[in-house]
Amino acid sequence: MSYAKVLGVHGRQDGYLEGNGYLVSWCVGHLVELAPPSAYGEQYVKWNIADLPILPEEWQYLVSASTKKQFSVLKKLLHRADVETVVNSCDAGREGELIFRLVYEQAGCRKPVSRLWLSSMEDNAIREGFANLKPSKEYDALYQAALCRERADWMVGINCSRLFSCLYGRPLAVGRVMTPTLAMTVEREASIAAFVPEKFYTVALELTSGFVASSRRISEKDAAEKLLAECRKEMVSTIQKITRKEKSENPPPLYDLTTLQRDANRLLGYSAHQTLKYAQSLYEKKLTTYPRTDSCYIADEDEEMLEELAEEMEHFLGITPEDMDDAAPRTRRTVNREKVTDHHAILPTRSMLQTDLDALPKGERNILKLIIARTLMAVSKPFRYLETLLTTECAGEEFTAKGKEILEEGWKAVERKVLADILNRKKEFTALPPVEESECGILHAELKEGQTSPPKHYTEDTLLHSMETASAESMPEDAERQGIGTPATRAATIEKLVQKGFLERKGDKKTKVLLPTDKGKALITVMPEEIQSADMTADWETKLLRVERGEMEPETFMTEINNMISSLVNTTEAVKGASALMKNKVIGICPNCGKSVVEREKGYFCENRECRFVLWKDNAFFKRLGKRMDAHVADKLLRDGRVRLKDCRSAKGKTYNATVLLTTEADGRSKFSLEFEGSC
Repeated sequence: MSYAKVLGVHGRQDGYLEGNGYLVSWCVGHLVELAPPSAYGEQYVKWNIADLPILPEEWQYLVSASTKKQFSVLKKLLHRADVETVVNSCDAGREGELIFRLVYEQAGCRKPVSRLWLSSMEDNAIREGFANLKPSKEYDALYQAALCRERADWMVGINCSRLFSCLYGRPLAVGRVMTPTLAMTVEREASIAAFVPEKFYTVALELTSGFVASSRRISEKDAAEKLLAECRKEMVSTIQKITRKEKSENPPPLYDLTTLQRDANRLLGYSAHQTLKYAQSLYEKKLTTYPRTDSCYIADEDEEMLEELAEEMEHFLGITPEDMDDAAPRTRRTVNREKVTDHHAILPTRSMLQTDLDALPKGERNILKLIIARTLMAVSKPFRYLETLLTTECAGEEFTAKGKEILEEGWKAVERKVLADILNRKKEFTALPPVEESECGILHAELKEGQTSPPKHYTEDTLLHSMETASAESMPEDAERQGIGTPATRAATIEKLVQKGFLERKGDKKTKVLLPTDKGKALITVMPEEIQSADMTADWETKLLRVERGEMEPETFMTEINNMISSLVNTTEAVKGASALMKNKVIGICPNCGKSVVEREKGYFCENRECRFVLWKDNAFFKRLGKRMDAHVADKLLRDGRVRLKDCRSAKGKTYNATVLLTTEADGRSKFSLEFEGSC
């Protein structure tokens, strides 16, 4: 509680702190949420196309069931007789403004409000902020933009999910962010499937000077073989040009959440959801700063803090000037107040310096290592190298060879020092040997065959990047958010697509790709362009920015959304033949009645409506073992009646291997038992 510390508030109560003339309390995420459709009429309990569109005139809100206690605390505090004014100190941004205002309105408070607007949680920044509180009215337009975004998302999700579910007779989740994300994966797989590889050939010459020079790509094999024969005949090449150029690579920026998630996926194989979970835990342990940030910069007032922190971390890790060429922090490039929105970049804290890293759980330890390394890399010197390009000629054809020589390791020394145990080993730089003669003999000449490569399947790393940059060319330059989703929600979007059976992860433990399922492909096939395209988000962000600036009335924005939804409901018809695409995936045979078992959102169900057999994905028996019923496990159980599980976890935290046996009750319901290894 940084605010309480700065204000000298130390008296802890239930859900708040009190002292020194202040009451300090907190919101736990979104305490107040939009009410479900059923709140607007009983007819909306069931899903019927005839009841669409659902376009509330008077919006209703409910207190979240999980946060009722804290909301009650806040309401009592807001209405206390000794409270004269209220300070909104939620995150400095659209969502922070929305969270506070909804609590304030739902509590029925009418007391004057001031706004604390911070880019940093450092003590000096907080003191300065409290000394310069601003009238809440200055942020009314920001609040209206936040309301418009929230309500428009609700209308798209509610109306489109019901519309398409009713049209195709099965539950289909549709969302402004989720559907374009799925569409990107479907489009990528279509490109891969349509790709036709083309062969090409190169001639490689091993020269007496000690390097290998290669020709351009040649599409015709006959032409390549002719060149090969001519080179073997001449057996000498003429040096045309040698170019040496010094190049450098600047350090990478500090981490925002998306970049951290991408690196964790690429280097460690962690999902975006896992990385967010580990980062949140580190934050709660006061080892890192707030993780849900979209900024990779710090504000001016944080520069001195970062410089001191970097020096202390170098001592903590035992990094010497010899390790890094120059260990003096270079913090200026990390400073950009204009690009610090709600929160600055993710940084380690000074508390981390007193932590035994080896005592942390492995996932948290690895994420902390990435954050530590990135922080030190960001303030290190550039990586400098000498690139040599040599051009030689033989048989009238030009051949080239490249070499690189490290001049100064710079930030890459930190990467090597801190991340040696988790880095992917990359090819080392190879310098070209010195060439003095104008002609070189040819020791060996050979023909090499290659082919063009298709686009790569999405990993979480590359999908997060695509979400971050989607329709970037259509976005307003100063939009609060670029791309689709936010850093805090992109991981949840991917997880939701997996859980609902639209995406699946395939691959080994380290490298998994994200592939659309047949169900996911079918959904995008029937989805109108305006719903599956990220361009809608770009258009929204442009208009929300205008609302935020007071250049567009909120009513105008909402009228446009209402019209779009109404038009969609009134004009959309089921795509002919789509029912065949929507068939549930058969994964096995029911052990009770012999009918097909199909995969649905919440489990694997027997198609026989009279049969009660089902394997629930969120299965309590498997949950007790620390496992989940996925498609592989379900397939094994249906095919063999058993599945061997490694590293099951007991209630006391011990791990063991066991085999789960599947039988059925008299009424057809599934029944599980354990067979322990070594038992008779």
